[in-house]
Amino acid sequence: MAKTKKIATRQKMHVKKGDTIQVISGRDKGKVGEITTVNPKTSQVTIEGVNVRTKHVKPKQEGESGQIITFEAPIHSSNVMLYSTKEKTVSRVGYTFTEDGRKVRMLRKTGEIID
Repeated sequence: MAKTKKIATRQKMHVKKGDTIQVISGRDKGKVGEITTVNPKTSQVTIEGVNVRTKHVKPKQEGESGQIITFEAPIHSSNVMLYSTKEKTVSRVGYTFTEDGRKVRMLRKTGEIID
């Protein structure tokens, strides 16, 4: 019997590029940072200073020296929550409308408008 390949669908995510978040689970729990990249297909985000990995790179040409590169690896979006820098707290995201009719994101706990 042949295995069927699971097709990744584009998920609606509660965070966007540029948001300030706090990691709520995993090795980097409690760290606060800004989102640099978002991948909705895999529901993963990359945050500056979080989940830092090291990679040992062999020299490509003769005479060149090898090097150790550090980079931020992506983590799943379910492991992060939006962070309020004013109140120094995390909160879930809610949606509300402004006076001019725009739909904006807000923090549920503090009522702070994000967008």
